[in-house]
Amino acid sequence: MKKFLKNIGPGPLVAAAFIGPGTVTVCTLAGVGFGYSLLWAMLLSIVATIVLQEMSARLGIISQKGLSQIIRTEIKNPILKGFTVILILSAIVIGNAAYEAGNITGGVLGLQTVIGNPNIEIGGFSINTLSIVIGALAFVLLYIGNYKLLEKVLIGLVTLMSLTFLITAIMTKPNISDIFMGIFVPKFSGDSILTVIGLIGTTVVPYNLFLHASLVKEKWQNKSDLKYARNDTIIAVVLGGLVSMCIIISAAAIQSQDISSASDLAKGLEPLFGSFAKYFLALGLFAAGITSAITAPLAAAYVASGCLGWNSNLKSRKFRAVWAFILLLGVLFSSLAIKPIDIIKFAQIANGILLPVIAGFLIWIMNKSSILGVHKNNTKQNIFGFLILGISILLSVATLNKVFQLNIF
Repeated sequence: MKKFLKNIGPGPLVAAAFIGPGTVTVCTLAGVGFGYSLLWAMLLSIVATIVLQEMSARLGIISQKGLSQIIRTEIKNPILKGFTVILILSAIVIGNAAYEAGNITGGVLGLQTVIGNPNIEIGGFSINTLSIVIGALAFVLLYIGNYKLLEKVLIGLVTLMSLTFLITAIMTKPNISDIFMGIFVPKFSGDSILTVIGLIGTTVVPYNLFLHASLVKEKWQNKSDLKYARNDTIIAVVLGGLVSMCIIISAAAIQSQDISSASDLAKGLEPLFGSFAKYFLALGLFAAGITSAITAPLAAAYVASGCLGWNSNLKSRKFRAVWAFILLLGVLFSSLAIKPIDIIKFAQIANGILLPVIAGFLIWIMNKSSILGVHKNNTKQNIFGFLILGISILLSVATLNKVFQLNIF
């Protein structure tokens, strides 16, 4: 057990990154709107995420480089390289800055459910002090620059989040046979297609591929460690997927359709199952918000460092400057209740285009013997990889359809 725990590391950080307030909200809406019938989409998301994240981890350990570093060195055509680097920087750095406010706000909503809303008025502005508290906590953990400490804190928060959502789901006393039907018997309709794509899109996250490749080399340096990285990835992603399923199951217990966020879910469960359900869910939402508030700036810093050829050391000035900028914007937008709609729309577009580009590049690079040697993809890994590439293209089209209202679906 001690050896097992010693080799759990970057995987939970990846799970922490994809289970943010956005995931909680999408899963809540899926449960309220469609009951257990979309649980199969989460199973598909778990498999897709494991395949891509395993590739990313394998690449990081064998090459001892981040994904953005390899992109910068392997794409030889200057025009294509410039386009790819700009797309990555736009989607990950600017995108994470836009989403960071949502991450912090999610953590704030969790705390507000328990301790209220301590706003202060300054110069006509209403400032949410909880946003500043969460931002300060994230800043301290990132500034210390100790990977092992960061890893332990995030593993603890992911464990807390997992337990709270699991307990909440159990409290709803779900029908087990209906759950298994929802997981293994796919049901699909025109009304649910955007929700299905949303569930997959919040789990298969482009910036996690960059984050994972960079983090594994902080933990492991030897090829013999690949088995630990693979187990770490599978356990963490499955755990993260189960958390998402628990949220869907909890939301399915609510009869009212007047639910639009996770905080509404917490309030909706209270009359059915008492205040305990509300507090468990609030703790889970807080953990989801703060873990994503830490990992999003961290991922942006790794991406910027790799794309621009900087030192990716956690304590380097340029590295710290990137995550501090992302965190500051998130705190500012969240504490003043500013909604950067245009920036978020831009981030959605960039991420929508980026996912198939990065998935395609990752599959290409994972077949290069010059980088991976005997550890390149085998036939089975390539088959799964290309299937997921097809899914990512569908996600990309759906995202552009949603943003530009093209009415493709």
